[in-house]
Amino acid sequence: MKKLIFILAFAGGCIAYKAQYTHYNTVKEVRFQKKGVVVSAHPLASEAGAQMLREGGNAFDAAVATQYALAVVYPQAGNIGGGGFLVGVKSNGEKFTIDYRETAPAKARYNMYWDKKGNANTHLSQYGSLAVGVPGSVAGFFATLKYCNLPMEKLIQPAIDLAEKGYAITAKEASLLNQQRQKIADNNKNPVVFVKDTEWKPGDILIQKDLAETLKRIREEGLKGFYEGRTAQLIVDEMKRGNGIMTLQDLKSYKPAERKPLEFDYKGHHIVTMPLPSSGGILLAQMLKMSAYENLEKYQQNSIQAVQIMTEAERRAFADRAEYMGDPAFIDDKTAMLVSDDYLRNRWKSYASDKATPSGEVGKIIEIPKESTQTTHISILDKDGNAVSVTTTLNGYYGSKVVVSGAGFFLNNEMDDFSIKPGVPNMFGAVGGEANAIQPGKRMLSSMTPTIVLKNSKPYMVVGTPGGTTIPTSVFQSIVNVVDFKLSPNMAVNAPKFHHQWLPEYISFEKNFPESTISGLEKLGYQIMRIPLIGKTEMIVTDADGYTDAVADGRGDDAIAVE
Repeated sequence: MKKLIFILAFAGGCIAYKAQYTHYNTVKEVRFQKKGVVVSAHPLASEAGAQMLREGGNAFDAAVATQYALAVVYPQAGNIGGGGFLVGVKSNGEKFTIDYRETAPAKARYNMYWDKKGNANTHLSQYGSLAVGVPGSVAGFFATLKYCNLPMEKLIQPAIDLAEKGYAITAKEASLLNQQRQKIADNNKNPVVFVKDTEWKPGDILIQKDLAETLKRIREEGLKGFYEGRTAQLIVDEMKRGNGIMTLQDLKSYKPAERKPLEFDYKGHHIVTMPLPSSGGILLAQMLKMSAYENLEKYQQNSIQAVQIMTEAERRAFADRAEYMGDPAFIDDKTAMLVSDDYLRNRWKSYASDKATPSGEVGKIIEIPKESTQTTHISILDKDGNAVSVTTTLNGYYGSKVVVSGAGFFLNNEMDDFSIKPGVPNMFGAVGGEANAIQPGKRMLSSMTPTIVLKNSKPYMVVGTPGGTTIPTSVFQSIVNVVDFKLSPNMAVNAPKFHHQWLPEYISFEKNFPESTISGLEKLGYQIMRIPLIGKTEMIVTDADGYTDAVADGRGDDAIAVE
């Protein structure tokens, strides 16, 4: 196990605290048998989920409790004001997904972010009330209830306690709040608890009384406690203060969608992942299948040959994302074609091992909107074999930076995940075309890739990560690291990563990536960009002997809690 960030806190499996949650462990790796496990972005959230497992809950109970807790202790991405995707496999083999992605308000328009000259104003799609899509998270939690053992009143209670009593923030959280202080202040007319006169320091206590009251309304009034009544009115009041367009009817009308998972086979494994409106599952299928044409397992992980093959698969998949993918209720869904062997073999014909394929040869050259990297992922497996992979987001750090006054939570800026003007990049850089243009009620395209890998019909791997457009490529790399390159789960998660998304025309490498591979790829004509980190992967792997390895990414405060 890695060293702990904070001093001892888990006493007999429960969080030990006096007045507040001030002392807790960050456990990075665990190996065990016949227990449930939760891996998430924060130790207190993981513990909230594990607590449900100890109290008779299953993996789905743990998923709901962990997400509520993340809304309190990880406000930069955990949320009740955003949305997400859940992929589930029950112990009886049943597979399902829940789509609680945000939707465009009824007053949204194709050109709502254009100025009088027809130029796209990305500031409006990224900051403030006009950037907000109709939140789906709370509806998603209630949609998960039919798979749970415990009532919502119990699942939400750890989050209420954390909000009401307060918790000690980590060094990373303090730094992020300080970095984002001015943007949060600029986008809120009323005082918010996330901004104070002095800088935040590690160990400072963050108490969120308004959020606690919001969570209590959900506990007492159910789904209507968020989408109707006082909380809904507070959201709409906030919209009016900031010239937003979401209405009470938008909130009341929101519905999550249970969708058929995207499933495919890969080298003796069965992959269960998210379909549209997440592009992640399609991209994952395309990348795994195309790389398999070159017998990827012959090469060493992060070698020149392996990275080139995987890069070219990533490039072709992302070009298809730009042209074909969007909300399946609004487009002609081309999924079957895009993952078919006939299509992909033809797509791969332009691959050459001695040079970089120019991006113009694999797709129509248009500028791509970029997708926020500030998302969060949870991987859960219980002792009965129920598995959950869930990725959720506000989009950017703290979403739109707007806190609902009187309700205490951040609202998303997911409208920026549409092609706000097809052919114009948003702040993070993925390409978007007409398939992902803004329409009322439409779900914006996502890259989130919550995934469960089965072997002999049983959960073998539960995996996912934040990271915007780097999500599907990181999940891709995590799977091949284990399946093809035979790395341990720890190495698979923490080994340096790379990313290519067709446009911009370069490979992004984490700063500790092997220089020999980078220089070799430069000689083949690849352009290079070095970045600090890619994603924060949460992985659970169960071997043939029944041992389970759980790994929380070392890039953040991510942590494991065991039943």
